[in-house]
Order: sequence, then structure tokens, then C-alpha cells
Amino acid sequence: MKSRKGSTTNRRLAAALLSAGALSLPGLAQAADCPAVTAADNKGISGTFPNQFDLAEFQAKASCTLALKDNPAIGALNGRIAGNPASLPGVAERLPAEPLVVAPYDSIGSYGGVLSGLSKATEAGTSDLLSVRHVNLARFNDDLQTLVPNIAKSWEWNADFTELTIKLRKGHKWSDGAPFTAEDVAFWYNGLINNRSIYKEIPDRFSVAGKPFEVTAADDVTVKIKLSAPKPGLMYVFAVDYAQAFQPKHFFQRWHPDYNPDAEKNAKADGFDNWVDAVNFYYGGSDWTDVPSPLLKDPAKAQKIGRAVRPSLESHVLVEETTEGRRLVANPYFHMVDTAGHQLPYIDEIAELYVPEEEIQNLKLSNGEVTYKAQAVSIASLPVLQANEQKGGYAVDLVPSSGQMVVYGVNVTSKDEGLRKIFNDIRFRKAMSLALDREEINELVYFGQGRPMQYTIVEPSTVSYVTDEQSRYLTEFDPDQAKALLDEMGLADKDGDGKRERPDGSKLVLNLDFATQGGPPRGHELAAQYWGDVGLDVRLKEVTSDEYRASQAANDLDIITWQKTYPSVTLANDRQPFLPVFGDYFNATLGHEWLKWMQTGGTQGIEPPAAVGELDKLSAEYQKFPLGSDRSNALGQQIVKLWLDNLWFIGTVGESAEPVYHRNDLGNFRKYTLKTYDYYWAYAYRPQQWFLKK
Repeated sequence: MKSRKGSTTNRRLAAALLSAGALSLPGLAQAADCPAVTAADNKGISGTFPNQFDLAEFQAKASCTLALKDNPAIGALNGRIAGNPASLPGVAERLPAEPLVVAPYDSIGSYGGVLSGLSKATEAGTSDLLSVRHVNLARFNDDLQTLVPNIAKSWEWNADFTELTIKLRKGHKWSDGAPFTAEDVAFWYNGLINNRSIYKEIPDRFSVAGKPFEVTAADDVTVKIKLSAPKPGLMYVFAVDYAQAFQPKHFFQRWHPDYNPDAEKNAKADGFDNWVDAVNFYYGGSDWTDVPSPLLKDPAKAQKIGRAVRPSLESHVLVEETTEGRRLVANPYFHMVDTAGHQLPYIDEIAELYVPEEEIQNLKLSNGEVTYKAQAVSIASLPVLQANEQKGGYAVDLVPSSGQMVVYGVNVTSKDEGLRKIFNDIRFRKAMSLALDREEINELVYFGQGRPMQYTIVEPSTVSYVTDEQSRYLTEFDPDQAKALLDEMGLADKDGDGKRERPDGSKLVLNLDFATQGGPPRGHELAAQYWGDVGLDVRLKEVTSDEYRASQAANDLDIITWQKTYPSVTLANDRQPFLPVFGDYFNATLGHEWLKWMQTGGTQGIEPPAAVGELDKLSAEYQKFPLGSDRSNALGQQIVKLWLDNLWFIGTVGESAEPVYHRNDLGNFRKYTLKTYDYYWAYAYRPQQWFLKK
């Protein structure tokens, strides 16, 4: 029998040889080198899922044993991650026993370089770059049809969609080298999502009609999720959502009383007011990863604790943050390898710069200073970007879009009682829709690349139940009918200045604040012009994204606007778009006082109309059935009809082609199937296999 010391020494020697490429998995026996399979040339080898394999599957199909290869700079990059041990194990010890093997689009890449990106501000326009490093339990393949594994190795439903079993990868590790297990998924739900000290209420997508899941760790690699009613669309949220269904229990349990009896004492010893303050210092009070990190909140406190950010499973880890931008480095424990055995990602670093001004953004893009950009690159910028492609060494692809339609709503729970009465009259909302010349907006703003559309909640192209008549409801340009409706309401121009007054004779002024991230400014200018032509005094003001969101959340806006529609896969798991406030903080929202009334049982806020209660019932029923089933389609049709009867948001131009920018030296980049936040920007296109050509 070998001694423990000798066994450990042998394992370390084997790991060192593996890291150097001298040994192969799964054992020491040599076999043929694995073929460098790519999407462009699969060499006759295909797996269960497009362009990716489990390790055992790849080795069996390729009749080879995969030799692992390390990024030569990974030790130095690891040294920049605060809190990580200085000594870094070899690649074989860092990877899961079952790494995800990825076939790159065009070629095996090379290590190194910095991906340069732009965002508007700390929490504005950041999800584009976040999606480059993002991971979740699953993802959609780039066809946006096929659900494929990522962090999860596999999953399985029971017959009635009330129990989901998720299998993780054995030996997977967090970015600090600690084991990642099913306990981290259970902690995410039980310790955070279903904890009223962290969340006032459970986000709808993580509940069944308000009732929590039962999430347990059956063993290290098995998660059981039990539901009180069917929710067959749940796996979709684990594929398209920014929220990640796992958090590092080993990191947070120091401050969490459900897992540590000394949590409150530890929090105060670390300089926090209480355990909630400590958890939120790193968690941010939400799953949103790009809230300001401890590097901005309180760097001295973060330094005292010894960690700037919580451990991650993403491809890159935050190491620097200022008010001007962020810097991230490759995660030394990332779970993917290419078909030649190289641990991904190929790109060493991500540099994010905050540029709120669209003119400066376009200048940097035109100069080729940016590696990749999709979010907040509006079609209005297309002429200038195309004119400088050759000089700047980049390309701009025009691709179909989803969720990019600019919508308008009026504040039906306005603090101004007079405005609130006007806005709650369906005639006013119909008049605003009829006053818009969508054909002209399409030509002048979208270069004829879109089509006039009404907002129907669901993106019509993703379902079969939205009729063409519904998608064009009240989209005809009819200013005379709009004027007639406003006249019926008693909104007349009593003083002859060309602008309508309220029924009591006081001024009717509508403020339209907008942020460039929420849609092309030229479109807002045209909308204000059209409404002015029917006698409405609309006053435009450009603000930052953060300013806009703060005003919207405070219920201070008259007209609400942002880009908005939802694919079927989102609505299959999240009822938020159906119910007040009809979206999340980062989207167009209205009905804030309706929500308050619903949350307090009528003791506060304003009672919503009966149609809101109907949407509540219909949406809860809708999520019980698989997408595309007869029952799902019938319920979806009822929801769309009910929505159009109320017209709380007004659509403009949808399904437009939108620009996606990438520099020519970005290898393994392919034209997007769809430009959309709803499938999380770059996530479906496997940015971990992008590389920078030498």
C-alpha cells in the first residue's frame, strides 16, 4: 500500500506533466492526438449538442485522449486577482474532471491580448460586455433554438414539469479554486433569492405564481428543484437571464446567519453594520453583476477583507474598477477547453471604458479603438461607421433585432391627479398611437430596415398566435382621428396658441425624458413633433441612463420610453412583463402605484383596473404549458387581445436590422443570428472562443 505522501507526490507529478502536455486524460495511457475540430471543419465528428462535447463523449467519438494545455500567462493573471492563492495548480487540477469541450467557429485560437469595449457608465450599457464573460447553467446555441449545457452538465424534468433535476460537473471550481457544488445553487436560492432580508419579494421568474421553489442539493453534483405547479419554461431562464443560479456559499457563509452562528459578529468585526450589509457589499442586493463592486464602494474595506470581488465562474474576473471603467483578467479555473485541449478563454483581459456621449463613442469606434460592440450602437450611427470601416480596420454587420423596438407609455399612476385622469382614458393612448407616422420613422431613423408594429408584449416572430392584424393594431398614421379623440376628451386649444389645455383650462405639458441607450434620439424628436402636430405640448430632455431609471423608479415621468418586447422564452418563465410595473428596473416601466396597491393588499397605492387582475390569472396559467402547445397558444392569444384593449405601451418600429461592430483582428467572430438583450447579447455566440489575431 502506498503512503499518503507518496500518493500525493505522484498526483502532483502527473498534474505537472498534464499541464505541460506530456500526459493526457483520463489516465496515463497514451492514445492518438485529438483532431482540432472546429465548426467550420468538424472532421466528421459531431456531438449531442452543436459544436460542444462532454470530455468523454469527445474522446470516444474522436478515438483520442485530450492533452490539456495551459495559457502561459495564467500565473501572472492569477496574481492580479485579489484573494486568490499565489500558488496556482496545474491546468489539470484546475479544470473539472468533466470539462466542456468547445469546437471554435473557425480555428484553434492563440492566447493573449486585451478585448477593448465601451459602456455608458457603471450600470448603463454594461450588459453587452458582461455577456462576453457570462455563464449560466445553460445557454441557447447560436441558432437561438437549441438549449445546450454550460455550467450544468445535464438536466431532466419529471412528467408534469414540477421537478427539475440538474447535474453539475464533477470537480468544477470557483475562480479562487474552491469547489463549486450543488450547495452553491441551493445557497443562491435559499440564502439569497428566498431570503426576505435580501429580496423584499421573490423575482417572478424564480417562483411559481409567487410561491417559492424547493431547492436542495441531493449530492455534490445533483440539484433538485421542486415546484408547486408546472413551469416547463424554467430552464429557459437559466439560459437567457443575466442572473446566475449559483453563488459561492463558502464565501458568503461567514456573514450569513442561516449558515454561521457567528455571522453578525463577523460582519461587525469586518466593519459592516450587520450581516445584510456585509452580504450586499458583495452581492449588491441583486443578481446584477455590474453594480459597483467593492473596488468602488469601499476599497479600504475590501482590502481589509482580502477580496475585491466575490469568486466567479465566469471566463474573466474583475481586478480593477474606477469611475472611468473596469479591467478583468482570465479566470484560471474556467471550465471550458477547445478541441486541442487549450483551456479557455483565449483572450487574457477585458478593458471596459465608460463613454456616455454617443459622439465620442462613434469616434472611438470609427478609429478602431474598440474590439467589439453591439449594445447601444444605434442604426442612426450606421452611415458614419460604415464610412470608416476600412480606415478603422473593423466591420459593421447589419443583423435582425429583437427587443429593440422603442415603445412609449404614459404614467397611469402619475403624482399629478389631472394628468393621471387624462392618461387613464384609453382615448388618449389611442390618440398618441394614431398620431405617430411610423412609416416616416422607419425611413428616417431605421433606413427602411424595420416595419411599423404595435407593442403586443411578446415578440410576434417567436410565436404563432400573434396575428398580423394585432401586430399592426392602431399603427396607421391618422392625425385627424387622433385629434377627434382628444377633442372628445375635452382637451381643446382654448387660448389659441396651438397647444391643447386640460379640461380645467390649465396648461397640458408632457415631459419626455430619454436616454440614448433607450433608443435613437431622432426617433424621440419625430414622436414629439407628431404629437405636437395634434396639439400636445411635448418637451424633450436628454438625460443619462442612470438619471432616467431613477426618475422612472420614483414615478416622476410623464411619458415612459425604452426599447422593449419579449421573446416567448422569456415570457415562459417570467410574468414581470405581464404585470405592473411591466418590466424590470432596466426597462420601460409604469403603474408603480398599482404595484404598491397589489403588494400591500390595498392599504397603499392606487387600485389597478380589472384588466390587471385578468392578466395576473392568464399569465399564471400560460406558464403551466409548454411553448407552442395548443393551450399555450390559446392563452397567449387571450393575453395579447387583453393587452391591446388597454394599450399601456405603444409600439413604433420593430424587427429592424441593427448594427453589430467588431474589429477585423477578432478571430472566431461570426455574424450574429439576432441582436438582442433577450438572449443576452454575445452569450449565445461563445465569446470565450474569440481570440485576437497576431
